[in-house]
Amino acid sequence: MGSDSETEKSAHKERERKKFLALAPIAKPLAGKKLCKRTLKLVRRAAEHKCLKRGVKEVVKSIRRGNKGLCVIAGNISPIDVITHVPILCEEADIPYIYVPSKEDLANAGATKRPTCCVLVLTKPTKGEIAQDEQEKLKGDYDQVASEVSELANSMF
Repeated sequence: MGSDSETEKSAHKERERKKFLALAPIAKPLAGKKLCKRTLKLVRRAAEHKCLKRGVKEVVKSIRRGNKGLCVIAGNISPIDVITHVPILCEEADIPYIYVPSKEDLANAGATKRPTCCVLVLTKPTKGEIAQDEQEKLKGDYDQVASEVSELANSMF
């Protein structure tokens, strides 16, 4: 009975280790465990309220149109060239961005089955409106994560 959970634990540890082995060297600033959880929670909430742009094409288009938000990029993309221009766009547009270790986790949080390279969390939906209290909850989560991301980015340079 006890050995079963042990093998599960080691399998889980192995998966976590593989995630970090697949990380691209440019994946900085990378969210730590806590920030990663919080960021994915924010992405999940944004997806529920249709405040999410998924995929490189949508994110780039959104940034070029001047939408503000928080960009979350997966760190285990291969080939990495697919997303190398996204951080530069974010910096030029003054948009905070953070890397998370896994594209699969990002897709789960973003409510899609396909692994997702990057998402842009918007503070308000592009179409329609959401309830005021929901908007405030989302904004609160967003502000907390965005400030932590900015701190992390500032400590790098």
